[in-house]
Amino acid sequence: MMENPIQLFYKDVNSPVGLIRVIASDKGLAAIIWEREDYIRTKLSDPLKKDDHPIIVQTEKELKEYFENSRTVFTVPLDFKGTDFQVKVWESLLKVPYGNTKTYGELAKILGDVKAVRAVGGALNKNPISIIVPCHRIIGASGKLTGFAGGLKNKSILLDLEKGFTMPSLF
Repeated sequence: MMENPIQLFYKDVNSPVGLIRVIASDKGLAAIIWEREDYIRTKLSDPLKKDDHPIIVQTEKELKEYFENSRTVFTVPLDFKGTDFQVKVWESLLKVPYGNTKTYGELAKILGDVKAVRAVGGALNKNPISIIVPCHRIIGASGKLTGFAGGLKNKSILLDLEKGFTMPSLF
């Protein structure tokens, strides 16, 4: 028997890292999609436009505070859509503190399998909730910035923001 798809809602929001699409279910935030990105990576169903959805309103407020350097922890409820392993990896990202970075290998070790570096990287690639589930805090073993759905420029911007640099407000 097929499960009924959960209805998703969206709003496009201007931000210092470009236009982002905030997608929510009635349970929580399901995705933050980068400008010019499609839904193939996240495997989400098409959402309906609803600017006043309570989860979207809360997400937009918290993102604004984040970009203004007045929020370091997000409280919006999350609604992960992925495999058990992907969700485990995404949940581990929430434990990487604001302003800190970890390598893919360190994250794999935290998850209990130092050999799972490639699997961890694959799960990070599918992270649907950019910024709030901070895959931008994961860097290569050499310390260099590597792979990021929003592009390395935006990854650098987010890391700089968390080091205390101010962003131009677009909200």
